[in-house]
Amino acid sequence: MGTITKALDLLSLFARDRAEIGLGEFVRLTGRDKATVHRHLTELAENGFLEQHPDTRAYRLGPALLRLSALRETLFPVRKLLQPIVFELSETVGELAHASLLQGDALSPVVHFDPSLHGIQVNFDIAEMLPLHATSSGLAALAFCPDDWQTRIMSRPLSKYTDQTISDPAALKSKIDSVRRFGVATVTGGFDEGVTSVGVPLFGEGGRVLGSLAVAVPSVRAKPEKLRDIALMLLKEAKRASTALGGTFPRDFDDLPLQWGDETTTQQVIS
Repeated sequence: MGTITKALDLLSLFARDRAEIGLGEFVRLTGRDKATVHRHLTELAENGFLEQHPDTRAYRLGPALLRLSALRETLFPVRKLLQPIVFELSETVGELAHASLLQGDALSPVVHFDPSLHGIQVNFDIAEMLPLHATSSGLAALAFCPDDWQTRIMSRPLSKYTDQTISDPAALKSKIDSVRRFGVATVTGGFDEGVTSVGVPLFGEGGRVLGSLAVAVPSVRAKPEKLRDIALMLLKEAKRASTALGGTFPRDFDDLPLQWGDETTTQQVIS
């Protein structure tokens, strides 16, 4: 990684349960030289990307991120456009729904909502990047990325998050082919044990894939009929979301809901 990347990479270490991080913990988490980490933290703080607690001197995310986030949303109102779609989708299917955008070789969550209708729910961490090979949302996006992008992902070691994570390039290629055929990715326990998710791609201008729309369900509730209904709803809402983002949904997708009316399709995709 370059110097700038190493500095910005420190920001990705913050999470919902890790709101403040001290210098020593940064060193432990990164495995880097203490002096170098301190220099990067100092520069990030001087530019407003971090700030220090006045008493503990631990670092937390700074006000510059708020300014840039507000500016981004003003110029390119992604969250404003996707939020009502995600909320409506979640309310309709009664499960957690989320939309994410491609960021490098992963997905960055943008909006999520859970109507909390059930005692057992999926835990969703808004700070967690979603790997392309281990999640339905990631596979939905990856399947429609350019071939060289897919080749790059499959040429690297594929991290195992659970025993069910796809870590073999050949198996990943087969899964990608299936997603391209049916327009929908389904993953059970690939990223979080006990969670089944269904994802579809989101497209931008010129049919370029931007990210994905997905629904996550505790596997105990992931019956084939439920997954089929979720897939049909996702295909409908993904087209709506892509249009809202100024995108063009592929014409091939217009026929996909007809395929999903066939019980055989559901079994092929969820298996």
